[in-house]
Amino acid sequence: MTDLADLYQTDYAAWAQRNAELLRTHRFDELDIAHLLEELGDMGKSERHEMENRLLILLAHLLKWDYQYQTLSERWREFKGDSWRETIIEQRDRIAKRLRKSPALKSSLDEIQFEAYADARVLASKETRLPLDTFPERCPYTWSQILDDDFYPESRP
Repeated sequence: MTDLADLYQTDYAAWAQRNAELLRTHRFDELDIAHLLEELGDMGKSERHEMENRLLILLAHLLKWDYQYQTLSERWREFKGDSWRETIIEQRDRIAKRLRKSPALKSSLDEIQFEAYADARVLASKETRLPLDTFPERCPYTWSQILDDDFYPESRP
């Protein structure tokens, strides 16, 4: 194992700085290629994972809005869904920012949505205590609706 590979195991920040320095000075033969490839692969996974998590939270809140908002607002006149609205706004903003920073994610959005929605459905069921089959098996929202700042689903009885 090279000194640089050892450094990867003991001081990640120093390893990254050293590889960056080697790249800047075009000393490619000294790079820790194996670990660099691993890190680059993990970066893509990390971006995708963050997008999936944000989308999961957004979709769960859209489902709660869609399937429980009216019931709660009728039961408690003071219930306006402010915390749900804030979460929906925040997640939309963060998803939009992530898409601007990592436009390559756009090619995987349908797959990410499919995976996130399955978990969002379960989360919405747990948080609302409504049966899982209350929520559609497939995501009922289009991408334009999901990302539209003015879209809040119609409350279903």
